Amino acid sequence: MNIRPLVGVIACRREVEGHPAHMVTDKYLRALRDYGLEPIMLPVWQGQGQEDARALLARLDGLVLTGSYTNVLPERYGAEREPENTRDDVDRDAAAMSWVPLALEQQLPLLGICRGFQELNVAFGGSLHQAVQRVPGRLDHREPEGEKAEQYAPVHGLEIQPGGRLAALYPEASARVNSLHQQGVDRLGEGLRVEALAPDGLVEAISVADAPGFTLAVQWHPEWEPQSHPLYDAIFKGFAAACATH
Repeated sequence: MNIRPLVGVIACRREVEGHPAHMVTDKYLRALRDYGLEPIMLPVWQGQGQEDARALLARLDGLVLTGSYTNVLPERYGAEREPENTRDDVDRDAAAMSWVPLALEQQLPLLGICRGFQELNVAFGGSLHQAVQRVPGRLDHREPEGEKAEQYAPVHGLEIQPGGRLAALYPEASARVNSLHQQGVDRLGEGLRVEALAPDGLVEAISVADAPGFTLAVQWHPEWEPQSHPLYDAIFKGFAAACATH
């Protein structure tokens, strides 16, 4: 029997039909399954002990921090809330900030996407623009109007930095990616490496510079039809191989 590597996927905590719920969007789970991994949703709540969290992650072969409509609480990077920043998930914040250092401690393959990319930056002491569209010189990175296929279509270029983890996965120096985010990196966290830049200079991918294993986070959404996009496909293949090795 072929046993798939077990990958924990962070949940978001929201209210569903009047009840608190933990949820993960299907597209993340489906993408992981398509690349030979067994995804399992990880509930989030404040107050989980470090030893419990360490024991939980020790049972996994990989960890995914997904995108979300919520944002990291600005207080976590020393900023006041801006008007465009309206949705929080403090339970997810607490879990992510706890799990990131523990995953690195255990050399657990880590893939961050959109909010997960921002969580990794904040976990390393970085800060975020809460409304990139209002920052002079930056593009409007929010999703366009229309159907999902239009929103997730590639809309801007990407300059992949040489010598990094992303360049090792993908042979081309550039690509085009989708863009569905309002927030972005302001101050890069200490110990993080820039892996890719948007045409306006906004950081679009990061890794942990001294991590011995797979640790990569991207601002775009590679989970959307990854097998039809060479860069997205390369990211998931690289993550799946790292999980299998772990």
